[in-house]
Amino acid sequence: MGDWGFLAAALAVGFFGSSHCIGMCGGVASALGMAVPGRQTAWTPLICYSAGRLSSYAFMGALAGALGAAALPTLTPLRLLAGFMLIAMALYIAGIWRGLVWLEKGGAHLWRYLRPLSEKLLPVKSAPQALALGALWGWLPCGLVYSALTFALAQGSALRAALAMLAFGLGTVPAMLATGAAAAQVRSFMQKPAVRLLFAGAILLFGGWTLWGALGHGGHAGHDHTPAVESMDHQHQEHQHHHH
Repeated sequence: MGDWGFLAAALAVGFFGSSHCIGMCGGVASALGMAVPGRQTAWTPLICYSAGRLSSYAFMGALAGALGAAALPTLTPLRLLAGFMLIAMALYIAGIWRGLVWLEKGGAHLWRYLRPLSEKLLPVKSAPQALALGALWGWLPCGLVYSALTFALAQGSALRAALAMLAFGLGTVPAMLATGAAAAQVRSFMQKPAVRLLFAGAILLFGGWTLWGALGHGGHAGHDHTPAVESMDHQHQEHQHHHH
């Protein structure tokens, strides 16, 4: 089955990128948390909304992984891209560099067609509505999602990439559920500069780890201490040899 450490990495990227998620999707989560009368949190719509988002992420990952496996004979360039994207995301979350904004603007072209559909689902009054809304909002232009998608792209197969995006989505769920349950308190905490810098630092480490794995493979392919993601290049090469 290979090394599955990439799932832990994707999960961590989702969790530590949650401060950005709250800014992008926190409003919807807050609205869903108040979707029933009274002060009790509406957990069913929140969970269904998250499930919808995760289904879209997994679908994106499957498409990206299939493309990555078919387009390039080696995964190294994709891993380099993934590492740089994670570093860019860390700088974005820290407020140091906002270069990923142009990517979000690019994704806005698709969102222009999906947003009217999502607005028709509001206000959410049922679990299927929340599920559908989450599936649509999974396509919201988001630099964090695009960074995770490049990481998934570098996994070399549709299945691994889909699992990576699913793990990434799961990492964002705690913040989304917490925002729905206690919107003001959670948003205030997650937007604190110190918290954002801490989370940005964690993502920066994962970006550096990804770059190290991509660059180190060329000179240390046979060493046991190489990162988990490097095992995919070896599997990819073996697959090519079998076809020759």
